[in-house]
Amino acid sequence: MRHVAIDMVQAGNVLARSIYTADGRPLLNTDVQLTVGMISTLRRLGVTMIYIQDKRFQDVVVEEVVSEETRREALGNLSIAVQCIQGGNEFDSKMMSQTTSGIIDELIKNRKVLVNLTDIRTVDNRLFVHSLNVCILSVVVGIAMRFNRAQLSDLAVGALLHDIGKVEVPDTEKKQEESDMPKGLSNDEKHTWRGYKRLRKKNDISIVAAHCALQHHEFIDGSGFPRGLKEEEIHLFARIVAVANEFDNLISGDEDRLPMLPHEATEYLMSLAGKQFDHEVVIQFLRAVAVFPTGMSVRLDTGQIGVVVGQHKGLPTRPVVRVFTKEDGDWDSHNVKEVDLAQETTVFIKKVLQE
Repeated sequence: MRHVAIDMVQAGNVLARSIYTADGRPLLNTDVQLTVGMISTLRRLGVTMIYIQDKRFQDVVVEEVVSEETRREALGNLSIAVQCIQGGNEFDSKMMSQTTSGIIDELIKNRKVLVNLTDIRTVDNRLFVHSLNVCILSVVVGIAMRFNRAQLSDLAVGALLHDIGKVEVPDTEKKQEESDMPKGLSNDEKHTWRGYKRLRKKNDISIVAAHCALQHHEFIDGSGFPRGLKEEEIHLFARIVAVANEFDNLISGDEDRLPMLPHEATEYLMSLAGKQFDHEVVIQFLRAVAVFPTGMSVRLDTGQIGVVVGQHKGLPTRPVVRVFTKEDGDWDSHNVKEVDLAQETTVFIKKVLQE
């Protein structure tokens, strides 16, 4: 399989990974042959990258830290929780704890696998995919920092529900939530307080998890919101969620900003380590994320073009790349070579290609 930009997809290409709706139901299944209409629909839904099948890379499999089944279940449970809140009803926090427990189990089991964040996002599933990704990334950092199970559970719930304050509620409830907030807050600042209040109403959700919702936009230099906290004033869990949240926002983009590629986002985080973000958290985070995700097309500084086909835990910037020669405009499948950048220390990835 290869990870390609939607603008490079052609009718007849075969989908290599399923695309899901906001509630975890398949929108398009693996092995579907894409039509012009399907590609047009994906563009309209805001999809920018997808996985397609490629006979040259039939053996390439993206190692998942969390299974597709668990991800689909988590998206479905998040959707149910959001629908409850939108209707002015209480969501089932025990269901959220059960969801995160399964995620933690799989992340512990797959702790030697780098996180490949190449989800196929649509306008409808963006909040759900973002919340799940932030949860996965945060727990991976927690595992690296040797948190115990109870700590991982609180971190996972707080990370999964960190943006729950963005969910709109009936006007009467909204007024009540905002009645005792500090004055002069922007909408962005209000969502952190709303999320905190909604989680504090739940007896089985810890105050630590609730502070992930309140503090995930605080920066250690005091430039964040809603309270301008600094360094140790910000709970460690919230400092972790802040890094995970920023990274996933960077690679997903929004209506005002094009998405960054993972290696660009990691460079951005490194530039702010010790300034806006906790330095140790950033270090642990960068060790766990695939900077060049499996299936991505790249050009090496040797001039060779290939696709990332393998990863090394602990060396996220030095993947294995399968390269081909190109004769008369066609790829020569008989002249294949794999370049392990962990061994070829003088060879570097020069550019990521979206083809």
